[in-house]
Amino acid sequence: MTTGRRVFLRTVAAAAALGAAGTEVAQAEPAAAPGRPLLVFAAASLTEAMTAIAGLWAARGHAAPKLSFASSAVLARQIEQGADADLFLSADEIWMDRLAKAGRLKPDSRVDLLGNALVLVEPAAAVKPVTIDRTLDLPALLGAGGRLAMGDPASVPAGIYARQALTTLGLWPSVSTRLAPAENVRAALLLVERGEAPAGIVYATDVKAAPGIAVAGTFPESSHPPILYPAAVLSDAPEAAAFLAFLRTGPALAVFRAHGFRVPGFRVPA
Repeated sequence: MTTGRRVFLRTVAAAAALGAAGTEVAQAEPAAAPGRPLLVFAAASLTEAMTAIAGLWAARGHAAPKLSFASSAVLARQIEQGADADLFLSADEIWMDRLAKAGRLKPDSRVDLLGNALVLVEPAAAVKPVTIDRTLDLPALLGAGGRLAMGDPASVPAGIYARQALTTLGLWPSVSTRLAPAENVRAALLLVERGEAPAGIVYATDVKAAPGIAVAGTFPESSHPPILYPAAVLSDAPEAAAFLAFLRTGPALAVFRAHGFRVPGFRVPA
């Protein structure tokens, strides 16, 4: 792969170009099925990466999948209620486990696709780097009347991870009454972007989508369970299994990696 192509990997156009170059994979994929396009439910934190990969998939001659982004909790509940989705990418294992117990996943289709990190963010113009440990004075960082933006800790994966991390570090009691809970991680990020909250807890990948936001500190991995993104097929549509398989190929994983996701064992093709 040329240097120029490595640079292109970081853009949607580059993702399409790289996908078109994967002749061997493309030949192994079934032709796009007639009828409605695939409906893919994906966690909000996957918005940019999945949009780029959908373009790459379409460039290979497939019908572009329809992407629906929201909190994993919202999407899982819609699936439970009968939403006609073909594939689900969750930002945590809790909601995928729930669907598995309800018998909504196709047998043996579930895979752990990606990883992520949890970070404390502030507006880039006023960011003050901190070490996140038991000595962190979060109330002082928030200031008088300031609230901590995060996904709703009762249901949103990023919020659940945040609550677990803060609890482990002994910081939860000091901020539990000063939260600005949001319906998903991107909504929490937006609160900080708009200046409605002085700080927030989001995934490391979300920061890449917000130029005006900077990381103040990263939560120790030991403070919360591993942040995993499981994916599974929900329908009998042939393209659903093929698209999930494509998400695990070099071109797609390169896009995820370019957007900051952890891709265990992946190396950018030479």
